[in-house]
Amino acid sequence: MKHPRISVVILNWNGRKYLENFLPGVCNSLHPEAEVVVADNASTDDSVEFVRQHFPEVRLILNPSNEGYTGGYNAALSQLSSEYYVLLNSDVEVTQGWMNAPVLAMDNDPAVAACQPKLRAYHDRGKFEYAGAAGGFVDRYGYPFCRGRIFQTLESDHGQYDNTLDVFWASGACMFVRSRVFHELGGLDHDFFAHMEEIDLCWRIKRAGYRVLFCHESVVFHVGGGTLPTFNPQKTYLNFRNNLFMLYKNLDRREFRKVYSFRIFADLAASFTFLIMNGWRDCHAVLRAHRDFRRHRSRYHAVRPDLLHSWNKEKTGLFRGSVLFAYYLRRKKKFTELQER
Repeated sequence: MKHPRISVVILNWNGRKYLENFLPGVCNSLHPEAEVVVADNASTDDSVEFVRQHFPEVRLILNPSNEGYTGGYNAALSQLSSEYYVLLNSDVEVTQGWMNAPVLAMDNDPAVAACQPKLRAYHDRGKFEYAGAAGGFVDRYGYPFCRGRIFQTLESDHGQYDNTLDVFWASGACMFVRSRVFHELGGLDHDFFAHMEEIDLCWRIKRAGYRVLFCHESVVFHVGGGTLPTFNPQKTYLNFRNNLFMLYKNLDRREFRKVYSFRIFADLAASFTFLIMNGWRDCHAVLRAHRDFRRHRSRYHAVRPDLLHSWNKEKTGLFRGSVLFAYYLRRKKKFTELQER
């Protein structure tokens, strides 16, 4: 295919086992106008040789170093000229026709700049998967959650979220994105390295006047935790640090001050909980995240919005209360139990 309209881009780092398990399914279920690209982040296993030997039709992009999810994708996508990108984790099992609904939605409405399919758990196939479930939301203090997943509670999929709708963010585990918009907005924030980068991108997409969509007709299964395990101090650090950077970048100054005042106390409580449950390393990761945010937030001064009350401009995907209070104090464990949306 000389000029594919869609590039399915799998970022790989020492993921031979995932490529062996899931790349055949991706290649066998492609949209007729799509290509498959494996972008390798300087792997030290035999991933690249495996692709070359067994999948000669797959395009390889070799990044010279491991710059994480953000740097790896930015480098790879800068070399592609397709209309749509599909950022697909290497540990995702796709289904037949999984590309059709998202591509159709984007073809039908130029305002749709990003979308995701339904994500279900690979190892518990009747349940939603942590990384995206049935579309991403965020509360007014910046805590992300999903239809079908609030904090560590995963719902079973009974079709309760089988409607296509606008959401706040699409999962980076399987994100369809319009290439023109991706590049106009500067791509993923390289400094994030990994975690929260897709939420930040989707927020910028929405601020630019585009839509982010969940397409329930498309279903994929995600293993999850392929790079870092669920309880990992580095993952904790990146999640908390990047979340603060994201809020600082996308909220106006007055709104950020209010949100940050709440987050200082809420995150300190989280660090204490980590200390009790997981030990000092996760606790220290939260404290280090706040320290590094304060040290390095000046790098984002130039891109901060001049809007007043940015939250008020968000019409879709924002829970205007506190999901933290709803979940832990009011015991609202399911998305359908949240009264304000």
